[in-house]
Amino acid sequence: MRKLIYAINLTIDGCCDHTKFLPDEETFDYYIRLLREADLFVYGRKTYQLMVPYWPDVAKDQSASKSDRDFAQAFCAANKVVFSRSLEDAEAKKGDKNARVVHTNLRDEILKLKQEPGKNIIAGGVDIPSQLIELGLVDEYRFGISPVIVGAGRRLMEGVNLPEKLRLKLADSKTLSSGWVMLRYLKQ
Repeated sequence: MRKLIYAINLTIDGCCDHTKFLPDEETFDYYIRLLREADLFVYGRKTYQLMVPYWPDVAKDQSASKSDRDFAQAFCAANKVVFSRSLEDAEAKKGDKNARVVHTNLRDEILKLKQEPGKNIIAGGVDIPSQLIELGLVDEYRFGISPVIVGAGRRLMEGVNLPEKLRLKLADSKTLSSGWVMLRYLKQ
């Protein structure tokens, strides 16, 4: 069975608003390796529309940094499933030939995807992963902690209502030279 991994960057004070801080090259390298271990990404409409057309454009931009291009190429190579009530498949395909929009039940679709052959599945963003966490479908958590305090912005897990406390086991941690801390937790 494929693993569903939730990956997100946060500040020390729990902000997950990507406009409040920027990952450095070493952080990008960490995530490039993670992306290459997966062949399917799961997003909601908002996160998908933040990623596309941005990363496909970067993949073609010869003036972009090597890390940006490598990340963009790993992103573009993977299939994407976008959960949306308003986005149509044709709209998503305009920016990414590997994307498909799903209007079906989140739980049923993820259980089906986990049964299919392939590499890991990565969930990104906040809304869809929050629902996946509530449903108990996330197998692994990857948190990149940026060494900044921003004092404002969207916080991770706002509005999440778990039926019971979720216990995680630290499987790995890595401190990068920039001060970023990369944490890997497994669901117990």
